[in-house]
Amino acid sequence: MRILVLFCNNFPYPPSRGATEGRTFNLIKCLHQNHDVTLFARRGENVTETQIEELKTFTDDLVLFPPRQIPAQGKGLTKLIGQTGRFLEGIVQMTPASVLSYRSPLIQERVDEYVEQQKCDVILCAQSISEIFVRPEYRQRVKTVVDIHSSVYGWTRNHLDRGASAYPLRDFLYLPLLYQYEKRYCAKFSQLVATTDYDREQLLKILPDARVDIVPNGVDLALFPYRPRDPGGHNLVFVGAMSSTHNIDAARFFVLEVLPVIQQRYPDTTLTLVGANPALEVLELAKYPGVKVTGTVPSTVEYLHRGTVCVVPLRVGLGIKTKTLESMAAGIPIVASDRGLEGLTVAAAGIPPRALRANSVAEYVTAIARLFDDPSVREQLSHNARAMVESEYTWERAGQRYEEILRD
Repeated sequence: MRILVLFCNNFPYPPSRGATEGRTFNLIKCLHQNHDVTLFARRGENVTETQIEELKTFTDDLVLFPPRQIPAQGKGLTKLIGQTGRFLEGIVQMTPASVLSYRSPLIQERVDEYVEQQKCDVILCAQSISEIFVRPEYRQRVKTVVDIHSSVYGWTRNHLDRGASAYPLRDFLYLPLLYQYEKRYCAKFSQLVATTDYDREQLLKILPDARVDIVPNGVDLALFPYRPRDPGGHNLVFVGAMSSTHNIDAARFFVLEVLPVIQQRYPDTTLTLVGANPALEVLELAKYPGVKVTGTVPSTVEYLHRGTVCVVPLRVGLGIKTKTLESMAAGIPIVASDRGLEGLTVAAAGIPPRALRANSVAEYVTAIARLFDDPSVREQLSHNARAMVESEYTWERAGQRYEEILRD
């Protein structure tokens, strides 16, 4: 097959840039083994020539476009007028202003050319935001697939319901628009791909007749080797992009409500928050006893190997969590919420325990204390979780599933 991949919001290399970039790169890498893959992407300002040359080896043709031009915000009344104008434009076009800002006549022209000249058999939007370049009529000529990492309507509503939205009034006003937007753009595609059953259910509520297949995230096992030993101690680790609203909410919840209770029982307990671009709300957590905020690090796996227990205290955010899978692969035992374990079976009849589940302060304290006190339980969870990732959540397995969907 000739596959045209649209990733027109960023540059998907190296895969360590983020979960979205990592998923896109690894799926391209797998598909390129058996198919002709053309990738349309934007070149960011921090992308090097070396990175471009390395990415080219995983595609048949890499077509780069200039970075997105973000209009000046202005100040005071000028800023307010600009925001109001963009909001009203989004209402008229039933598309969020954030999506409209990615439009590019140059990219649209090239995509039109590929369809009209029959240069591709499949158009794969590697993230839903690239749907802006897919016309409804394409579906009559080529197969069109969109990889929906999480429902934008479901994500926003989830944040509002849990009180984790940074701009609750704006998001509340946006909800009807987001519902109609997701319904409209999903209808353009031959096939939708989600990462979990929960996300699939959210999409089917919006578009009941849609075909939604599931391809979970994976892990590059070479980048996340199983740790050679259990370091012991009372050291907690939480890994994630610390500028994302769901991680900010999780970090604050854990530091302000859970950690003090744990430290009453284990005074030497530390918590390391590992992740790029920490928001001010996260940086401020470093003033609390035992808390360290690292910012960007060369390798998160080193921190996972040094930690006693990894916590994933998410209260909001949909979709399978790459950070959970990577932590499991690294061999550190996990204590996580329902959101942190979404899409994963970690305990059931006939299945060995792979993580401990917690959603309240008391449940976190009980689970973490159990792991602090019992090395054998830590070893059991670490071994079982790694075995699960090796058998079910590698990028090779995800790529095979994607290939089946595209061939269907």
